[in-house]
Amino acid sequence: MNAIRVALVNDYEVVVRGLEAMLRSYSDVLHVVELDASKDVGQSVDVTLYDTFAAPQGDGEEVRQLAANPLSGKVVVYTWDLDPAKASAALANGASGYLSKGLTAAQLATALQDLHRGGSDAPVLLEGSAKTIGGDWPGREEGLTQREAEVLALITQGLSNAAIADRTGLSPNSVKTYIRSCYRRIGVSSRSNAVLWGIDHGFRPDRRRLAPSAE
Repeated sequence: MNAIRVALVNDYEVVVRGLEAMLRSYSDVLHVVELDASKDVGQSVDVTLYDTFAAPQGDGEEVRQLAANPLSGKVVVYTWDLDPAKASAALANGASGYLSKGLTAAQLATALQDLHRGGSDAPVLLEGSAKTIGGDWPGREEGLTQREAEVLALITQGLSNAAIADRTGLSPNSVKTYIRSCYRRIGVSSRSNAVLWGIDHGFRPDRRRLAPSAE
């Protein structure tokens, strides 16, 4: 059986590069052929993995547009927001799968293979641990957790606390908690300084199509 052709989609290069590295051990069954930062899929693939880091969830227009692109193959949402209503909305938007970021690399690879083989009427919702296991994100080298980094990325994009809560599926109080812990880690005390820090440290979205790393 030929390896499944996969496109990885997120607004941040470091995120799609991290996903690519996470799946590298499974290159015999999953061939990453395209990485898209704020770009539509540009060549025919079997599966498009949409990472929701600092991006609209699966119930947003982005997934609908991906699924409408005939080049995208089966669109799979990769998220830690496992709200059944969000999952149902993502599937209604055309997604074929809805997978937790708590899955190990092996579980993620298996799930993508199962989805590819399962047919268009075989959506799945898989739960994993509450902790993100693999991948990469901006600010990781500064000690930010992925959730803190996501909140900072959305602050850098200019979103309000209410908009961040809506985007991430977090409660307003949780957003405030992540903001406080994020500020402590990066050594700032105001939103404006956090935005400046984010701009200086790669928290503005990228916009380009990237070549996969050489194997």
